[in-house]
Amino acid sequence: MRLLSGTTNIDFMGRRKTAMMISCILLLVAIAALAVRGLAFGIDFTGGTLIEVRYEQPAEIDVVRGQLAQAGFAEAVTQHFGTTRDVLVRIAPRENRSEAQLSNQVLEALRASGEEVEMRRAEFVGPQVGEELTEDGGLAMLIALGAIFVYIMFRFEWKFSAGAVVALFHDVVITIGCFAVLGLEFDLTVLAAVLAVIGYSLNDTIVVFDRIRENFRRMRRGSPEEVINVSLNQTLARTLMTSLTTLLVLLALFIFGGELIHGFAIALIIGVLIGTYSSIFVASTTTLRLGVNKQDLMPVAKEGAEADATP
Repeated sequence: MRLLSGTTNIDFMGRRKTAMMISCILLLVAIAALAVRGLAFGIDFTGGTLIEVRYEQPAEIDVVRGQLAQAGFAEAVTQHFGTTRDVLVRIAPRENRSEAQLSNQVLEALRASGEEVEMRRAEFVGPQVGEELTEDGGLAMLIALGAIFVYIMFRFEWKFSAGAVVALFHDVVITIGCFAVLGLEFDLTVLAAVLAVIGYSLNDTIVVFDRIRENFRRMRRGSPEEVINVSLNQTLARTLMTSLTTLLVLLALFIFGGELIHGFAIALIIGVLIGTYSSIFVASTTTLRLGVNKQDLMPVAKEGAEADATP
């Protein structure tokens, strides 16, 4: 199989039933995990206490995390803030503990090793802000899906719009479901990654749809299934090379980017893998099931065009 020469001949649509079964199983697992376990929302959504401290010497983040974990703050999010001497600590709300009590306990834990640590500020982020972020994030995804449906409907045809939206819904639910299954923290950076997954998957799907439309108009013979298979094979090399190069960058971010963006990198890695799969199977299969054919994509003849062409 010569992949990069564009001469592959894989029967994607012949395997669509198996692919759709896999997709249904993944969706069911993701929805069940979201319903039963739910998402482990970060401080951005739940509210909490934000504490900024300054060290006399550059602070090692891993050491700071270890000190906080020993003091009972294992879930605290820790990062450098501006310089290597400044550290920002975010702690989820705790019952029967005020902001002042939490900040004092954190400061005592960090000073336990004998280092000089100065408290710069302590702020409380209320849960109401978190609720607004949750609502706005969900609304942003719904608006994005609606705008995508309208855009593809005008550029291609409504059956392609439905296929693209089904694929994007598939990608978003499975990506978020993985966070529920694995118990990973879901914060604003992960939400941004999910929105980026929508854009990435849509771009890949548009490339495939564009080739399908071109082949429907160019190939005089062949069933819709055969036309879609030819189109998928022609765009396969481009799809895989784009996904591979993107994954290499994301893996570098995950390995070397630090704990703060691990969730962001994981969400994008999952999203790219699922998005590549859905652009090949889910979007095209949905469009085929809706009955797309050559007549749907042929240019509309203008009224009087034949009379104008007559000498």
